[in-house]
Amino acid sequence: MARIALAALLLVVAVLAGGARAQLMEGFYAHSCPPAEKIIKDYVMEHIPRVPGIAATLLRTHFHDCFVRGCDASVLLNATGGNEAEKDAAPNLTLRSFGFIDRIKAIVEKECPGVVSCADILALAARDSVVVTGGPFWSVPTGRRDGTVSIKQEALDQIPAPTMNFTELLQSFQNKSLNLADLVWLSGAHTIGIGHCNSFSERLYNFTGRGGPGDADPSLDPAYAANLRRTKCPTPTDNTTIVEMDPGSFRTFDLSYYRGVLKRRGLFQSDAALITNAAAKADILSVVNGPPVLFFQVFAASMVKMGAIEVKTGSEGEIRKHCAVVNKH
Repeated sequence: MARIALAALLLVVAVLAGGARAQLMEGFYAHSCPPAEKIIKDYVMEHIPRVPGIAATLLRTHFHDCFVRGCDASVLLNATGGNEAEKDAAPNLTLRSFGFIDRIKAIVEKECPGVVSCADILALAARDSVVVTGGPFWSVPTGRRDGTVSIKQEALDQIPAPTMNFTELLQSFQNKSLNLADLVWLSGAHTIGIGHCNSFSERLYNFTGRGGPGDADPSLDPAYAANLRRTKCPTPTDNTTIVEMDPGSFRTFDLSYYRGVLKRRGLFQSDAALITNAAAKADILSVVNGPPVLFFQVFAASMVKMGAIEVKTGSEGEIRKHCAVVNKH
């Protein structure tokens, strides 16, 4: 039975990945800029070991980009004319990958001016950041073009919040043509993630509004909550301290995040929400108890699917010369 279930799951993976590729194509730059993917990979492989935290940030930047106006690098754009951009929205204020992407873009532009989009660079760099932390490699279909609009409010409205319950999370994903399985597998990116105390402090101090350490979220393991209050977030207003989402393993892409969630040690309410749904919990148990390669396969398929959300191709959008600003026409 286990073999049958695994075979069925891998068939679904193949179908999902194939459908996502329909709008894009692997090797899009094979003739127009042959060294593009190697340039990006080499830069990521060289620099992330020096600053490991950037790996999770690249992955999160790609996710946040795709959830607003599709995967069009709109999250990389600066504000213009007094109008705030996506990067000015609260969920994006802790993204530290903008300069990293700009540096890759400059190298690629020197090699192939005006050919490779910022959206594709971000998608490829996110994949390579997973690989360098021990996660799976997957072929990234390319051919995305860059958007020219970036609006702060859209980021606030469309990026899933860490305080969401399961129903809200699933609806947020379904709004982007992603399903329950995608929600479970993409949450696995938290294996190399970090959180700031203020993004989950209500779970430690003021869950029902009564205040104090006795008012912790009952869905959070009490011993873990006490340890977080004692060693990481001693005050409910701390907005600078960083906490590992996968303690002891946050620099390695593995299954430890899911094991923590099952022990009620997910940092965010959105992490804890995954085991409030029977189907989602069953999916988590299937990868935790299955062969290690299984999570890598399903995660990769969901990343390909996410990377195809509302992409701009053909004559849509543009190929930005600088990722932070639209081209001058």
